[in-house]
Amino acid sequence: MSKPMSGKVCLVTGATRGIGKGIALQLGQAGATVYITGRTLTTNKADPIGGSLTDTANELSNIFQNGATSLFLKNMLLNIIIEKRGGSCIPVQCDHAKDGDIQALFNRISKEQDGRLDVLVNNAFNTAQGLKENMGQPFWEQPITMWDAVNNVGLRNHYICSVHAAKLMTARKKGLIVNISSMGGLQYTFSVPYGVGKEALDRMAADCAVELRASNVAFVSLWPGAVRTEFFTHMVKTQTADGFFNAGRAENEPKLDCSAIYSIALSTEYEGKAVLALASDINIMKKSGKVLMTADLGYEYGFKDIDGREPMNIRQLSTLIQMNPKTRWLANIIPNFIYLPKWMLALSGNKF
Repeated sequence: MSKPMSGKVCLVTGATRGIGKGIALQLGQAGATVYITGRTLTTNKADPIGGSLTDTANELSNIFQNGATSLFLKNMLLNIIIEKRGGSCIPVQCDHAKDGDIQALFNRISKEQDGRLDVLVNNAFNTAQGLKENMGQPFWEQPITMWDAVNNVGLRNHYICSVHAAKLMTARKKGLIVNISSMGGLQYTFSVPYGVGKEALDRMAADCAVELRASNVAFVSLWPGAVRTEFFTHMVKTQTADGFFNAGRAENEPKLDCSAIYSIALSTEYEGKAVLALASDINIMKKSGKVLMTADLGYEYGFKDIDGREPMNIRQLSTLIQMNPKTRWLANIIPNFIYLPKWMLALSGNKF
C-alpha cells in the first residue's frame, strides 16, 4: 500500500522533542525521508524534560508494523540512519545558532537527495528555559541577551533555513515551507522578544510567499493549539505552569487554569497531522502566505489526534470561556458550533 509521502524528502528542525518530534513522526509514518535536527545526540540525564535525536529516531523506527527496521550509529557526529518500510529518518546534529552548521545541513541534503527537498518545517527554538527564568520581568530588567537567545535560533535561523530551502525548491518549481509560530504573534505573550519573534515569523511567511508564488513554492505560518509537549507536561507535574503562563498578565486579566488546559491539550503528533495534510494538499498554493491554525485544519481535512480526540480551538467561544476559571461554568451551556470569525480574532492584535 503506497503512502502519501513516499519518495518525498522533508526537513524538520528542532525535532528532539515537542512539536518537532511529533511532526517528524507523522511525516515518517506517511513514508517520507525525514531529516531531523537538534543539538542533543543522547538524552541528558540531568534534564528533567529530556529529548534527543536518538530518542526521536528510535521512536520513529518503531511506528512501522511488520517493517524491516535497523538503527546505525555511524559516528560521534550522529550519522544515525534508521531504515524502515515506507520511510526513513536521518538525524543530523546541528546547532542552528551557527550559520556554518546550517549551510552544511542543506549541502548534505542536496548531495544525498540529488537537490530535492519537498518540505521544510522551521521549528527549532532555543530558550524555553530562559523564558521561564525571566517570566514576569519587564523587558528592561531582563538581560539584553534575551533578544538573541529567543530570536537567533527562533527567528533568524528560520529565515536562513528558508533561504537555503527556497534555492532547492524553486529549482524544482515545487515545495512547502512551514514556520511553527503561535498566537504570540497576535498579542502580548510571555515577553517582548517572544512576541516580536512570533509576529515576525508570520510576516516572514506572508512576504516570502509573495516572492515564491511564481515558483509554485508555498510558505505558511502554523499556530498550534494547546499541546502536551515535554516542557508543558513537566511544568504541570511540578505545579509551575500557572505561574509561568500567568506571569505577564495584567492584574485585571483573567488567569489561566493550566491544569484544565492540559486536560484538553493534544499530543504533539496532532501538529504532525496538520503538516502532513498541508504537504499532501494539491491545492496548497491557495493557502500560501497565510496564518493557519491546526484546529481549523483538523476540521477542514478531517483528522483527529492519535487517540481520537479533537482539539480545543481558540476561535471556539466555549473553549475561550472554559480557559477562565471564573467563567468555566458557562462553557457547558454555550453551543460548540459558535466560533469567533477570524477578522474578530485579528482585531485583538490591532495596532491602529
